[in-house]
Parts: sequence; structure tokens; C-alpha cells
Amino acid sequence: MSGTGQTGGAASDAVGGLEQLLLDPTRLTIMSLVSATTWCEFAFVRDHAHLRDSALSKQLSTLGNAELVEIRKGYVGKRPRTWVRATAVGRERLRAHLAALQQIADRAEQAAAARPDADAEADAGAGAQQPHTG
Repeated sequence: MSGTGQTGGAASDAVGGLEQLLLDPTRLTIMSLVSATTWCEFAFVRDHAHLRDSALSKQLSTLGNAELVEIRKGYVGKRPRTWVRATAVGRERLRAHLAALQQIADRAEQAAAARPDADAEADAGAGAQQPHTG
């Protein structure tokens, strides 16, 4: 689906490079699924994201309006089908979002490693609060 080129609320957050639209777990799941394929059927995404048709349609509209996915409708025989794929912009924004999440996790791990006494302090504090049963 094509829009005006503006992404509104889907722009990357200035703090940490997180993609606001992909902070929602459902949209993150959908983008992860469709980014791993060239084109995938609506039913595949619905089933793997554990969504109802109406919920997936709404999320795909949101992602399509932000130009993160492209949607095509057609027929297989006489049966209507809908296919979805991530756009190049969508794939890049997903990659950047995942990289930002990884940086957050890495910084937290580094902060914890830089303060190894934090576990000892927590254990000591927990021990001090336990009742004496002597």
C-alpha cells in the first residue's frame, strides 16, 4: 500500500532509535514474520501471529499506512487471497528497531557486569530481612 510518504507515529523515537510503531508486540510479530519471506499469505501471518482476521487486517492497515508493508489481493482459482510483504523501508526500520533493542540489552548487561557487588548487596539485604528462627 502506498501513502503520502509520511509515517506519522511510525517515525523512530529520538531516544535510542526505537520504532514507535514496532513497540507493539503484535506489530513486531507481524513485521518479523513478513520480513522473513518474500510474500506470504494472510492466513500464514494470521495463524503464526495467533490473530483473528479482523485484528490482523487492522494491524496490516496500520503497517501499510506507515509504508512498512505492501499488501496485494488476488485470486487462486476462484478463491480470494491476500498476500503481504515487508517493504525495503519496513525491513530497514525493523532491523534498526531490533538493533536498538539489542543495544538496550547490551547496556543493561554491561551495567550489571560493571557492578558485580550488586548481587552480594541484594543477597545481604535479603538475609537481613529474614526472621531469626534460632
